[in-house]
This record gives sequence, structure tokens and C-alpha cells, in this order.
Amino acid sequence: MSGKKASMPDSNSSSSYMPASVAEDSGAAARRHNLFAKGFALIEATRADRWLRPLAQGDGVILMFHHVRPARERPFCPNQYLEVTPEFLDMTITVLKREGFDIISLDEVPRRLKSPRGNKPFAVITFDDGYRDNIEYAWPVLKRHKVPWTIFVVADFADGHGRLWWHEIEAAIARQDRISFSLDGSMEVMEVRTLDEKKAAFETLVQRLKAGPEDRLRAVAAELAAQINLDPNRLVRDYCATWDELRALAKDSDVTIGSHTVTHPILARHEDDFVRREMLQGKAAVEERLGIQVRHMAYPLGDRNSAGDREFRLSREAGFTTCLTTRPGHVFQKHAQNLTALPRVSINGLYQTEPALRALLSGVPFLPWEIGNLGLNWP
Repeated sequence: MSGKKASMPDSNSSSSYMPASVAEDSGAAARRHNLFAKGFALIEATRADRWLRPLAQGDGVILMFHHVRPARERPFCPNQYLEVTPEFLDMTITVLKREGFDIISLDEVPRRLKSPRGNKPFAVITFDDGYRDNIEYAWPVLKRHKVPWTIFVVADFADGHGRLWWHEIEAAIARQDRISFSLDGSMEVMEVRTLDEKKAAFETLVQRLKAGPEDRLRAVAAELAAQINLDPNRLVRDYCATWDELRALAKDSDVTIGSHTVTHPILARHEDDFVRREMLQGKAAVEERLGIQVRHMAYPLGDRNSAGDREFRLSREAGFTTCLTTRPGHVFQKHAQNLTALPRVSINGLYQTEPALRALLSGVPFLPWEIGNLGLNWP
């Protein structure tokens, strides 16, 4: 996403307009997409997922999903990377088994990492946010394959309220030709008539908002939602599973339910006491409402700007056995020493192909990071 800021008006004006150059410059997402697509194609063409696999593949891999639902044809869908089809989920499990992975529960990960690596790597299947489509579309696929899986629940979402701000911003841009919002004391306007303008606006705006205070992010998203009469709580109720639905899911012995905090905040932007409350109350809410013990948590957003050493320490103090980031990579025995900072491999809805999946499972796309972590350099 481009971080280029909208041009500011002269001091007598209260509005600023997104210049045409932003639409030209904000193609970072498209460039990344092309780069990843070419990378996956190169790995397939050279069969690097085979001959580099012994070096690149970890002891296991934790896969991260969000939405699972049938494909939908929409020209503007900036959050499409968060959704895969039931058919691709089915293929993912089939490929995991064919590639020799043991599909295990998250509860088993600490034990597997403390033991010498066996002949088979392990795989863990996880879903973030507690979306209803995980129950409607993913659960039948997982039951058919008889594999364990984990879903991380946001307490507010299960209560029927909260903020899916990334969906709010998408909806506001999709339904309008122009958006306006107050930011840093001035009113800003973005023209979003064309598909390119919509993509550029979403990319630029989300990047800017995520770089600042979370209160500002949520306020702008709420302002945009109000422009199209979108009730954020209704959006949550439409997308996310209720406690009753989760209670039925919890009866399945193959399902592990973990916490994803209370409100899905960017934890690194908040003080210690706030972070502790989000962790402890999120855990307690799931335990109380579902009558289960919660041992695992996934950090909201989970990247380096959202969860770091402080969050890893606080989650240990909160009593979690494992906590999952969105930092990309496979899991190695070294992670047994820091179980509250486990990496995951995101299954991106933009790359629902078997070659891309095999590349991710081989660990080859993450090899440069692993070499860097070992203090080595490329030849």
C-alpha cells in the first residue's frame, strides 16, 4: 500500500483532494501481487519447492485462514485476500496429506517442538476472527477430512457488536463516487468513481490510518460507514458467529477455540493495562460463554507493528500456552523457546492455486528470512 498523503489545500480551505498522481503511485498492491505471482511461477518452473525443501521447510507450519465462502464476482474487492473457497480449502488439506504433513491440533505443537524432528512435518489449520462462514462452509470440509483445526474468537464480535473497520471502509468506497472524512483537523475528499480510483483510495487510506492512532482509524471508518447508513454492529452480526453457534462448534472434539482478544485492537498502540485487559478478558469471555479452557490466542493483525516483545511477554503472563502472529514463516524447534510468538503462513485468497500452495508448504518463499535469522548472507 502506498503511504503517499493527499495534497493539502492552502490555509484558507477546509478540504483536501486526492490528486490523480496517487492513483498512479498507489499501485504497490498490484506490484506486490505481480511479484508474488512471478515468484510462485518461478518456484514451480524450477521445482525449487522440491530441491530446496530439505533446507527451507521447518518442523511444521501453521496455516492462517479468515473467510471461507463461495467465490463472488466483484470488480472492487480489496479484502479478497482474506477469503478462500471451500474447494480450495479442500484442496489444501488434500495437498497437505499428499505432501506428507501430519495435521495436528494446536495443543500438540509444544510437544512436537520439544521432540527431535520425525520423518513428517506437522501442519496446524487456524481461522481468525470467528466468521460464520467458517462454520457454514469450512467446518463441513474439515469434518469430511477428519482433521483438527482452531478458530480464534473476538468476544465483541460473538456478542454481536464491534468494528470490522476494514470491511466498513471497503463498503463505503464501493457504494460511493466520492468519500469525505475528517483527518488531523481537516476535511479530506477522495474521488472514487472508477475502479482504479477505488483501489487507490482504499490502499492509500488504510495505509495512512494504520500508521496512526487506532482511535483515529476507527473514527474515520465510522464516519465513512455513516455516509452509507451502514450499521457497524449489523455488519458484525451478518459476518460473525454468535456464542450459540460457537457453542455448537465447541462440542466437536476436533475443534479448538482460542481467543482473539475482546475488541480486535492493534495491541502495540496501547498501554500495558489495556493490553492485559484485552488478553485476560478475551480469554475469560470465551471460557465463560463456551465452558471450555482457552490456552491459545492469535494477536489481532499480528504483524511486527501490531505485536512485539512486550505483547509476547504479556501473553505469557496471561497464561496462554501458545500465541500466534501473522509474521510469515515455518515453525522450527527454536520456537519452542518462545511459544507466544509463533509465525504463520497466510493462505492468501489471491493465490488459490496448487503451485502457490506447494511453494508455501515447502518453505522456499521464506528462506531469505530464515537465512537472515541465522546470521548468514546469500552467496
